[in-house]
Order: sequence, then structure tokens, then C-alpha cells
Amino acid sequence: MFPELANMLSWWQWLVLGAIPPAIVALYFLKLKRQALEVPSTYLWHKSIEDLHVNSIWQRLRKNLLLLLQLLLLLLLALALLRPNWHGRKLSGDRFIFLIDNSASMQATDVPGSRLEEAKGKTLELIAEMKSGDVAMVVSFSDGARVGQSFTDNRARLRDAVKAVEPTQRSTSLREALKVASGLANPGRSSADSTDTQVAEALPAELFIISDGCFDAVEGFSLGNLKPTFVAIGRPEAANVAITAFSVRHSEADMELLQAFARLENCGQQDVTVSVELFLDDRLIDRDRQKIPARDAVPVTFDLGLVESGVLRMKVEHDDHLSLDNEAWVVLKPPRRARVLLITSGNEPLQWVLETDSASEVGALRIEPPEFLEDKQYAAGAANGSYDLVIYDRCSPKEVPRANTLFVGSLPPDGKWSAGAEVGSLQIIDIAASHPLMQWIDLGDVIIAAGKPLQPPPGATVLIDSDVGPMAAIGPREAFEDIVLGFTIVDEHADEDGRVGKYFSTNLPFRIAFTVFALNLFDYLSGSDALGQSGFRPGSTVELDGATPRAKFRVRTPAGRKVGGETDKLGKLHFAETDELGVYGVNCGGKKFHPFAVNLFDTAESDIVFDLNRKGDPIVNIGYVELAGQAGWTPARREIWQLLLGLGLAVLLLEWYIYNRRVYM
Repeated sequence: MFPELANMLSWWQWLVLGAIPPAIVALYFLKLKRQALEVPSTYLWHKSIEDLHVNSIWQRLRKNLLLLLQLLLLLLLALALLRPNWHGRKLSGDRFIFLIDNSASMQATDVPGSRLEEAKGKTLELIAEMKSGDVAMVVSFSDGARVGQSFTDNRARLRDAVKAVEPTQRSTSLREALKVASGLANPGRSSADSTDTQVAEALPAELFIISDGCFDAVEGFSLGNLKPTFVAIGRPEAANVAITAFSVRHSEADMELLQAFARLENCGQQDVTVSVELFLDDRLIDRDRQKIPARDAVPVTFDLGLVESGVLRMKVEHDDHLSLDNEAWVVLKPPRRARVLLITSGNEPLQWVLETDSASEVGALRIEPPEFLEDKQYAAGAANGSYDLVIYDRCSPKEVPRANTLFVGSLPPDGKWSAGAEVGSLQIIDIAASHPLMQWIDLGDVIIAAGKPLQPPPGATVLIDSDVGPMAAIGPREAFEDIVLGFTIVDEHADEDGRVGKYFSTNLPFRIAFTVFALNLFDYLSGSDALGQSGFRPGSTVELDGATPRAKFRVRTPAGRKVGGETDKLGKLHFAETDELGVYGVNCGGKKFHPFAVNLFDTAESDIVFDLNRKGDPIVNIGYVELAGQAGWTPARREIWQLLLGLGLAVLLLEWYIYNRRVYM
């Protein structure tokens, strides 16, 4: 910014100020001291000519260092009195929390280096603006939060914590980071140490969210004493093509043949044409070209023929700003039928779709009434992991089983899920099309007569959203996942005579989407891996059947790192160090097991283009607060009159020194 004058003068004041330098120069013409001397006539004429030159207004001014220094001193004093300034920036407050996003999308290269490098650079600039006595802390976050440095006024330690933030390949959840920050700023918990995450008194703080905003809105969160600022990282013109789904199924024409299905999304603002390559055990087996419109997605299908096992790898050849989602993997395994338990008082559409030939090839279904929940056989099977998938239709157990679950019209008993009051005539407004459970599903013509809007726990993904709230969601639970439907498929109703009859509460069973959802459910949650699995996400816990209980196992990560462990008492292998994308090799009990794959498959993470408000600013939403992207500083006026006075004093001392040197030399 150009300097501005804090005190503007009127025209006559500027005229007086401008007349001072010429007056000083004029004084140098009037410094003649004449004395009476007897001199030769020739010398007299010579001196007279010189006097004439001196008193001539238009003569050339002789070089005089003292005059120049005096003019410079006058100029500095005049500028100091005018108080020149410019608009700068500074931090407001004395207590700061820096949240640095290090999720997968922050590896985008639409800015020099990467978005994470720019975020770290912005944070270092913020730390440099801190005043003496200010305190700050550094927190990095992806799907979880990590405190890199607790509150301190030591800037060196803060800078080291920022530089130590490493990129991850995980998705983003701002909620966990906000919980950490909120515990430091809001009262209500007991702690004797103000640096602890639980404090008894309010300690307001300036919260800086340094991120690209590639995450879902944080709903139902109160910031309290936190004053948030969103420091937007990245460029609006960023481009990316992502593989958001990849799976293998039997061909509809011939059940013995396999087909590979994928979904490609163009998250940029321009239409693109990409090359798609398919590899089996690193051998190229097929190639295709696809044109993808801007902000749209296209399906891709490859015929595999007769393939029993191996690793399928799909690669998109396209020069975009995020390469992590340009590859995806599916591990093909010999089929193993899943163990599925359905507990219902009667649900013919659900029973029918789970007993189709396609579903029977994947899983073995067992149907029991709700009274079976009190049976010792159920309790033993639920506790030791005898089932891969348990479906509770309008009922709920006392404890969640050691298995993946689907709750239809009921809630898990762990207390983490809740639902609102029943609402009628629901309209579906959105589905999580990129999630494996919702692939190839169209619910545009589905009607829900009544349902209860869900309130899923943190970390859950909304699968079906309606005009009154979520109607289906999936949430993690240790090594398992729970799906909850906020509506029933069939229900019972008693008439005036007390006769109980059943009725459909939705037309979903009469749509092809119902059958597709059942197959997706088996593929994703049954654990059968009949054709191939690609559902593990970065950071999730993988559970595999081990050879024997308490057997030693070793997992080789895609980067070549080897991690060891031991199976549990049931012979199951639990592995949580899934931070890398790619294929993991497994060796257990001295035997080589089938590998497993970890893929990003996160539309929110792959869509690296900003959400913009009406003004064109990038935004994020926290509770009911919409934050527009800022530079991270508040405007401030910077003045330099003190510096000008200091320079004036230095010029005055120099002028005094030169004058005295001339007198005494």
C-alpha cells in the first residue's frame, strides 16, 4: 500500500511549508560580510566582479554539503509532523489456536509446493505477527486432531510444531479439531492447569482454521468463546478428476463372468477427456477414454471374463492438481459365503431380496424372530463374532454384537445414535452417491410415508438426506460399522376391531434400487469378499480372519514398511495402521494371506474447488456461522513518524559534525 498522510494540510499551509526550503537557500546568497581594506586597483576590480556574481539571483548555486543536510533535516521534520502511514495487518487478541488441515486434499498442487506447504507458511506468518506475551497452540487435523504444541509464548517452539506437520491421506473432519479448541476456550469442566484441554474458567481465544475447506459443514456445534477466522488455502480454478468408486461384480449376462465398475468424477470447472487403464497384477488388460463434463460424473465398465483372484488396479491418466485419487485397487479373492442373521417379526420384501440367487451366492441367510435375542445361542454368537452381518428389523438387542449391523426403524443400544419425532410425507433430497453402499442407486422416485430424522454420532456418513434431516447413515464402531435407517420398510397397524395388519411405509421395495442396495450391503458389510473388496478407507481398522488364535502376523504397507502384531483369542486379525493408499500384504502364522486394499473414495476430499458465497469468497460453515475466507489478519495503521524523527536527529548530528570540522580544521 502507498503511504497516506494522517494530517492533511490546506492549500495555504502547503504553500507556507513549500516556501521554507527556498528561504533557506536564499539565506546562503545573503551571507556576505564586507570589510574596509586597502588593496591594489586591479584586485579591487576582481573582487567587485566576484561580489556581483554572488549577488546575482540567477547564478549557479555552488555545492554546499551543509545546505543539503539542512534541507534534508527540514524535509524529515516536515514529514514527521504530517505523520505518514499505510494500512498494514496485525493479529488481534493475545491467545491463539492455529488449526492446520493436513488431510488428503491438502496435497493438491494448485499452489507452489502444495496446499499444506502454503498453510504452514501462512501459519508461520501469523506466528511472526504475535506480540510479546501472546500465547498460541498448534493443532493439525484430518479425520482426527493432534496437538502439536500446547499453549506457549515461545515462538521457536510454535514454529517447530508447524514445520513438523506432515501430510496424511485421510479424509477431513473439522469437528474433532473444534472439540479440542472448544475445550480450551469454554468453561464447564474441571482442570487446575489452564493449558489442559479441560478448563474451569472461560479462556477466550482467536481460532484460525487454515484449510482448503474440503469437508462437510459442521452442524450443531457451538463455538462459544472461540472467535473463528477461516484462512482459505488454494485457488478457485483448481482442477481434479477422481476415482470415487471401484468394485467388481458378476456380469448380468453370465454369472460366471466378472465385470469391473468404477465412477469417475470431474471436480473441475472445465470438460475433460481422460484415459482410463485397468491392470491385473500390474499387467495392463484394458484401456478406455472417457469424456467427463465439468462438475459431473460418469460410470466406467470393464469386462474381466473368468478371473478368480488377483489385484485389480485402475489408473486415470490426467494432469490435475491432486494425484492421490487417480488410482484405486480391488483385491479379488476366492469366494467365501458370508454369515448373515436377519431378526424380524416379518418383512417379506427384505427376506425376498436377501434370498435371491445373487445374494445367496454371497451370503448364507438365517432368519429368526425378535425372541431370538433372548436366546443363549444368539448371545454367544454375537459375542464371539460368529456373524458377519446382523440385520435388526424394528427391534434392537441389549448390546451391539461383534459384527457389522443394519438397524431398520430402530437404533443401536450404545446410546450414540438418536432420532427426532416421527414426520410424515418425507422427500429425499440427496444421497451419498460416492459411498459403496449407494453405488448405482437412484432414489428420485422413492416415497417415504413416515420416518424419524436421525442424529448420527461424530464421524458418521449420511447416506440418505431428506427435507427434515438424515434418513440413513453409517457410523464406525471399533472394527465394525453400523447402518441405521430412520424409516421402516413394512410396519404393522391395528384396525378398530383390533386386527393387526401390515402395510408398506415406502415404495422402495418396488424399485430396482432396493435389490441393488441389498447387494451393496452384502458386498460392503458382510465380510464375504466374494468377488473383491475395496471398501477400506485410510485410517480405518481392518479385521481379517487369522489362522489360529494368538498367532503372529506381519503386514507390509504399500510403502514397504512392515508392521507386526498378534491375532485375538478368536483368531481375528485387527490392523489399524492403514494411513497409506494402496495394497497391503498379509502374512499370518507363517502363511501368506490374501492382501487388502485401502482407497480414498471421498468426494468431499477430491472436490478441491471452493464453495463460494455471493461475493465470490470461499466459505466454511460451523453450526449457524458462515465463515468467509480471509488472509488471517485484521487491518491496522502503520506509522513511521518515530523513524523519521530518528533520521532527522542523525542528520542534525552529521551537519553539526561537518560544520565544526570546517571551523577547526
